[in-house]
Amino acid sequence: MEPIRLAAVSAGLGRPSATRLLADRLAEAARARLAADGREVRVRVVELRDLAGDIANNLVTGFPGPALREAVEAVTGANGLIAVTPVFTASYSGLFKSFFDVVDKDALRGKPVLVAATGGTARHSLVLDHAMRPLFAYLRALVVPTGVYAASEDWGGGDGQAGELSGRIRRAGEELADLVAARPRSAEDGGAVTPFAEQLAALGLD
Repeated sequence: MEPIRLAAVSAGLGRPSATRLLADRLAEAARARLAADGREVRVRVVELRDLAGDIANNLVTGFPGPALREAVEAVTGANGLIAVTPVFTASYSGLFKSFFDVVDKDALRGKPVLVAATGGTARHSLVLDHAMRPLFAYLRALVVPTGVYAASEDWGGGDGQAGELSGRIRRAGEELADLVAARPRSAEDGGAVTPFAEQLAALGLD
């Protein structure tokens, strides 16, 4: 059985970054769920801050550099995607949006995606439903029911291992894992695509 590939896109700008930390925590939650079922999982984290120049050049020239091309292939070739952005001016960051502008509009069709965001206060949490879900709906991805928003106070001065944030991370990661495990190969790979209703049923949401 081939390993399951998860890609986590982090649009955090700092080092260390709460956005990267959240991406890592979500990836680990999904990996642990799949590993409990005996599945081998490979996680690739894409740090957009390292690709900012390549992304800008690609938008101007239409040609991606080698690093950006490899990152896009990692995202589009993954079985499941975790997308995490900091909130800037009540929406996802420009770097985050520019990366997904580079990705072909059909490349994420039917792919399970977990959306998450970080911000200074809880009042920005609507970014998940008002900005991120519409973006991935346009790309025809399958967004898992639970999105995760982490405000500064949610971390509790640490890595968010305890409390409500930890529960949301675990629930979202498990939803992504269950959807990835239930999804067969795509039609392009010679397999049938599971209808949307059946994919929701796999999560117990039919």
